[in-house]
Amino acid sequence: MPDPARLVVLSPNWLGDAVMALPAIADLRRRFATAHLAVAARASVAPMFEMAPGVDAVVTLRWKGRVFDRAGLHADAGALLDQRFDAAVLLPNSLASAWLVRQAGVRERWGYAADYRSPLLARAVPRPRGSRHQALYYQHLTQALGAPPGPLEPVLTAAAGDIAAARELLIARGWDGMRPLVALAPGAAYGHAKRWPPERYAALVSTLVSAHGATCVLVGAPVDASATRQVQELAAPGVRAQVIDVAGATTLRTLAGVLAQAAACVSNDSGAMHLAAALGVRVVALFGPTRDKETAPLARAARPATLLIHDVFCRPCMLRECPIDHRCMTGLDPARVQAAVAEAMRQPA
Repeated sequence: MPDPARLVVLSPNWLGDAVMALPAIADLRRRFATAHLAVAARASVAPMFEMAPGVDAVVTLRWKGRVFDRAGLHADAGALLDQRFDAAVLLPNSLASAWLVRQAGVRERWGYAADYRSPLLARAVPRPRGSRHQALYYQHLTQALGAPPGPLEPVLTAAAGDIAAARELLIARGWDGMRPLVALAPGAAYGHAKRWPPERYAALVSTLVSAHGATCVLVGAPVDASATRQVQELAAPGVRAQVIDVAGATTLRTLAGVLAQAAACVSNDSGAMHLAAALGVRVVALFGPTRDKETAPLARAARPATLLIHDVFCRPCMLRECPIDHRCMTGLDPARVQAAVAEAMRQPA
């Protein structure tokens, strides 16, 4: 068949997964260089693709695959139908994503043979065996569709307006605009087991403010607000004026603007970690129960991420809550993390 003139990529639904899909999307961009390439994504991640090079349009989806949400399905199918796409690449493995593009009249539907959806696909690619990084998993699919794999380097660029809005927010919350910023993401959507303890973050914050003259900005989604609030409350009283909590107070694009101004970012395994790395921020990533070989941050080539792990017999367990003593995370000493952040801050911008 001829190459599609109008191609849509259905994005993964989680921020971290969406960032890890960027190399595969870049591969499709190079392979179908003359095509109109759009990304269809849920509202929680769609704004990220507005910062990605090579994406011509972003379609925001509202349907979450629920059988009885017919209005949402019809709205999304109509939005895709209006764009008259020739082909769709489905990065999610769900039956719902295949049903959506079928309802939208997209003739060529390409994706992994998963979730009993092969009859709905024009090209059903067998899923690879064994463990691999999530970005490689997406690239395995796009390579099977004829797109040679490029570098595992997600690239996002925060817009000048988003950086300005973020700067205005930070100054309004107490930043003097001069002290180096260190972003910290103490939350994690998967569960408490992924989180470095708040008292450890508080100890790190106190050192960064007092010994390095930094202003620490706590970032996250609204669900992370309790974690960031704990860190701020546990920080030494004398440094709290230099601890700014913006969890839940930013859009995704404003969050990117905040991260883009940071000298470093310290994060659990989370969407914020992946976002910061793709923006070119030096990331210190703290991994506990999750599989770092599958979800380690993919950094820009000139700014590699630092991965910190306290290796114990029971990791990676992939549990949401630790049934014993959370040793994989409590074993990460604040001094070790502080040394990694200090090294990151010493690197040229």
